[in-house]
Amino acid sequence: MQLGILFSGQGAQKPGMGCDLLADETFSKTLEQASEAAELDIVKLLKSENGELNQTRYVQPALAAFSLGIWHMLQRDLPNLPAAGMVGLSLGEYPALMAAESLAIDAGFALLKDRGQYMQKAADEVASTLAAVIDPDIEPVEKICAQLPDVWVANYNSPRQLVIGGTQAGIKEAVERLKASQAAKRVIKLNVSGAFHTPLFDGARQQMKARLCDVEFSQPKVPVISNTIVAPFQTKETAAILERQLAVPTHFGQDLQYLIEHQKIEGTLEIGPGKTLSKFAKQVDAGLKREHIETRLDYENFVKEHVQWS
Repeated sequence: MQLGILFSGQGAQKPGMGCDLLADETFSKTLEQASEAAELDIVKLLKSENGELNQTRYVQPALAAFSLGIWHMLQRDLPNLPAAGMVGLSLGEYPALMAAESLAIDAGFALLKDRGQYMQKAADEVASTLAAVIDPDIEPVEKICAQLPDVWVANYNSPRQLVIGGTQAGIKEAVERLKASQAAKRVIKLNVSGAFHTPLFDGARQQMKARLCDVEFSQPKVPVISNTIVAPFQTKETAAILERQLAVPTHFGQDLQYLIEHQKIEGTLEIGPGKTLSKFAKQVDAGLKREHIETRLDYENFVKEHVQWS
């Protein structure tokens, strides 16, 4: 079986995530390295006893470290895991690139610290938000967004879900128009701090462009499919793609379709909190075998079930 490895994006986080894995030496060492590179206490962020995971600047390094720690455990215990390709949802592209050895861990977490700060600043400057559009009629949804000066499609997650983003007032108007036109089954406002992947984050995009000039990338050892261009990251293009990614739509559903068609995946393994990406995978192709690792028990069960890859 060929697997597509899926890395969670921002919004999946939950207080206490990963804490049951801290006794694992490999996991703990990954978090220590991430903490040192980002100059943050990642374990403290994961516990989120003071609401740290409500802030973009803390969520990004914490969630990436959690996912990467589990990946390193898998490399140790299942070295023959048949990973044919990787996709991360937005933020998840960073642990995916680190897992594929395209981006060094130290450089990656230092970069994520700054990315989180740029995005936090942009979110604080303009009151903006996102809304999930369930079972959309895509063309009417896009038309309604185009009619409003401060609303855009932010995420094409699957055939059954889009996410729109914009100012608070713009999203309120868009939701009313979508309901009036019956362009979707449901529209749900999301509890997020900003309209990520829209032009409202052009300022953060420009900061990332300057910051990425100092970052070196290697050719990924496993194909990592970009949310932005729906094609594998290539060394010379990676920085430019990651810069654009902040202010243009993601295409997670098309990325999964790419893995099915080009990498011949038959199943997915989602690494991170929740099963949102597995749900999208089912909506893209119900025939995919979908597996998920979030807790220590999930991990132990996965390793037992797939001992043939050890």
